[in-house]
Amino acid sequence: MSTADVVRDIAPTGKLRAAINLGNMVLAQKDPASGEPRGITVDLARELGRRLGLPVELVPFDAAGKVFEALKAGAWDIAFLAIEPVRAAEIAFTAPYVIIEGVYMVPVSSPLRAVDQVDRDGVRIAVNKGSAYDLFLTRTLKHAQLVRGENGVDLFIKDKLDAAAGVKQPLVEFAKTNPNVRLIDGRFMEIRQAMGTPKLRYQGREAVPRYLHSFVEEMKSTGFVTKALERSNQPDAAVAPPATAN
Repeated sequence: MSTADVVRDIAPTGKLRAAINLGNMVLAQKDPASGEPRGITVDLARELGRRLGLPVELVPFDAAGKVFEALKAGAWDIAFLAIEPVRAAEIAFTAPYVIIEGVYMVPVSSPLRAVDQVDRDGVRIAVNKGSAYDLFLTRTLKHAQLVRGENGVDLFIKDKLDAAAGVKQPLVEFAKTNPNVRLIDGRFMEIRQAMGTPKLRYQGREAVPRYLHSFVEEMKSTGFVTKALERSNQPDAAVAPPATAN
């Protein structure tokens, strides 16, 4: 594949527009001093831009669902999202670079003690609308009801719901300072975070998806991902294992 082909296809505007989801603290955070995004996804986007000789424009969002919605408007060239069938119909994903966990938080007095107890009639679970765990639980729950909002934790507290589903790290941080809640041990899903690019743009042309796949694998194997997680104080996130070529 030619790098020139990749540059032409991946950045039709002449700059690499990278969607950054600030709603997931494992992937990105706001720098307390500058207010600018930082974290593993920012580091990956900038390294990709450096290799391709492209200026990088960070396009911040406060939720993964909004990143996916913005695909229709052509607002970004690459994004960092969890691999999900609904999204994969429109996004060409690399293999994952990081694996995180989806867990439940419940009131401290809740009778729910195990993950497999949550999917019961009458149980209401708060989720961030359009998140990976919303999509997963929509497919898999048989009895419990999902309650969607812009901020699932706020909804869980305000409406006194039975559980909140979410990414482990931010729920752990929330529970540390809120004695009225606790996490249920174990996970209900593995969230596989990957780099993605719009499928429609590359129909019949595989240079960009293949390049991104190789790029992500190199970033894992060289320790770039591990170091980026450490710099952004996310040591609990697991680097995804190597993947075979597409």
